[in-house]
Amino acid sequence: MNLKESVIKAGKSLQKMIPILVGMLLLAMLINNLAQRYYDKMFTGDYLKDTFIGAIAGSLSFGMALTSYVVGGEFLQRGVSLLAVTAFIMTWTTVGIAMLPLEAKMLGTKFAIWRNVFNFIFAIIISILTVLILRMIQ
Repeated sequence: MNLKESVIKAGKSLQKMIPILVGMLLLAMLINNLAQRYYDKMFTGDYLKDTFIGAIAGSLSFGMALTSYVVGGEFLQRGVSLLAVTAFIMTWTTVGIAMLPLEAKMLGTKFAIWRNVFNFIFAIIISILTVLILRMIQ
C-alpha cells in the first residue's frame, strides 16, 4: 500500500468517525453542564464514600487535565476531601464513560471496557496512596 492509498483510507475512516465523535462530545458537554450543578450536593463528608462518589462523577464527566485542576481547586475550597478530589481528577482524565462508544468502535469493545475498568480501580488506589504519601511528608 502506498502513501496515497493510506491517506485516502485514513480519510475515509475519519469521515465515518466524525458523526460519532461530535455526538459523544455533545453528550459529554451535556453531562458536564448538568453534573456541575450538583457536584457540591453529591459529597457527604465521609472519606470513603466521597472517594467513590468523586471517582464515579469523574468517570461520567469528561474533561482535560488542565480544567480538572480548576474544578478540583474549587472542590477543595468548598470543603471536599482531597481523596475525593484526587479520585475525581484521575477518573475525569482517564475514564470516559461518555466517550466509550467511540473508543469501542475505534479500539474494540473489550479493550475499551477493560481499559476503563482498570483506570477506575487504579484511580481510587492512586488517590488513596497520594493522600497517604502527602500526610507522611507533612
